[in-house]
Amino acid sequence: MGREFIDLFNEWADSYDETVSGKDNEYHEVFEQYQDILNRVAQESSGTVLEFGVGTGNLSERLLENGLNVIGVEPSQAMREKAQSRFPDLSLLNGDFLTFPTLKIQVDTIVSTYAFHHLTDKEKDEAIRNYGKLLGNNGKIVFADTVYEHEQGKREIHDRVKKQGYSNLLEDLQREYYTTIGVLSESFNTHGFEVSYERLNRYVWLIKATKKEK
Repeated sequence: MGREFIDLFNEWADSYDETVSGKDNEYHEVFEQYQDILNRVAQESSGTVLEFGVGTGNLSERLLENGLNVIGVEPSQAMREKAQSRFPDLSLLNGDFLTFPTLKIQVDTIVSTYAFHHLTDKEKDEAIRNYGKLLGNNGKIVFADTVYEHEQGKREIHDRVKKQGYSNLLEDLQREYYTTIGVLSESFNTHGFEVSYERLNRYVWLIKATKKEK
């Protein structure tokens, strides 16, 4: 459920914001238009927002600036401490996409950036099913994450990264659980969501899923 990556994120906490700034050539395309990506997710959000994978709080900042009520969930203690120091009043919980404290309020939007790929396809399906129970009719899931158009697209990206000599990026792409649009769509449709996709850079797609009325 993504917790196998906690040590990595604890170590990454101090340098995470530098990485996403685009200064690292190897990861530049992954984080291209990073600020715009955060803004797009925030713009699509409304009401009470449940954010998974808060990290250092970059998306949280946009959500709070938009006047939204934000509940953050983050499994890495080092990341939580970073985010909490920036936003002392942010409601921040120890948890992950699948395991988190019970919420006592209605959630209108569930958001995440650069994190849903830490779940296997089976875990992604379980998470989407659970989120359908948290959201009321027309509740939204708004994720921005690396997704492949299809298996051929996955092979093409891996081949391209290999030719670029980006061994660390290639290792990340092969180790973590990046999925395809087809697999995600099947899960969303099965669990009562209408979903759409918009490409934001070579790697990242904006995923918008709205819960259908019953």
